[in-house]
Amino acid sequence: MKRILSIVALVFLINACDDGKLQVDNIDFAEVTALKCSSKDVIYKIKNSEILFIEIPTTTFLNDETTAGAPISIPISSTVKVTYRQYNEIVTLGNICPTVPSATPNVIEEWTATSGTIQITSTAIKTTNTTTNATTITGYKHYIVFKDITFQKPNGIQTYGTYIFGNYNITLTALPLSFNIDNGQKSTCSDTVYNFSGSEVLGFTPADFSSLFANEVTTTPRTALIGTSNSLRYQLYNNVVDNAYFCASPTPTTAVLNQQWNAVAGEAGVSGMIEVSTTTYGTGFQHTIHLKKVSLQKGNSTFSLGDDFIFGKIITNP
Repeated sequence: MKRILSIVALVFLINACDDGKLQVDNIDFAEVTALKCSSKDVIYKIKNSEILFIEIPTTTFLNDETTAGAPISIPISSTVKVTYRQYNEIVTLGNICPTVPSATPNVIEEWTATSGTIQITSTAIKTTNTTTNATTITGYKHYIVFKDITFQKPNGIQTYGTYIFGNYNITLTALPLSFNIDNGQKSTCSDTVYNFSGSEVLGFTPADFSSLFANEVTTTPRTALIGTSNSLRYQLYNNVVDNAYFCASPTPTTAVLNQQWNAVAGEAGVSGMIEVSTTTYGTGFQHTIHLKKVSLQKGNSTFSLGDDFIFGKIITNP
């Protein structure tokens, strides 16, 4: 009889410790790659019979780096959702991505986030040319963390102060930068020097064109430092542009600017330097423009043109 009473007491004690609201479980997707559904705004991770997914507008993931120490913060809401599911068998993207997900296997447990914040820290994915030291942005890595997130479970709640969802990577097409050095030309309506390549253009506006591009043969290159008075920019349009496009007023609607990257201000002897070498060319002069250790920036993202990028050559006449 005493033995039976002891067992009953033990069961009662266990039940008393479980208040029906908090039972700690653990979900771990640290080693799983995050992917996006092609047909809807869902970022997901699949591990055997489990899925962890975020319903969030893809416009949240900007093609730019976030400021150091200042991640993007999105509160969990009725439109931004985090859900965990466990199934009775192995699952695939067919259980999450189609408009009408597969009915099998069956969901045996679901957790729904009721509060918390999604923090996103974005950094550029770059490749480096080891010969020229030029860098190319090929995508962005978005590091996702849930802060103070609470899940409603079938048997209570689960809270994490910090839960690391992990990296969601986006691949981008690299900028063409396909310039022919012989295509350089001075604008017919300003002192800006251009190099055109279809829908992309390099534009350099010097502080003093006549000095930098003097009609005299050089023994050592003339130099200028990129800054507010010597501006350099790379622009990518959705259609072909040329000198006439930039000289027209008003600006034609035949091409729309998609991207603009501005050169980072230089530091004498270190970076952001422009060198111009001049030789004779028939009755005129040919000026070859070199960009030395120049970086371009858009938003918080930068990439380098390398140690020596040839802008192009222009011809001037006395």
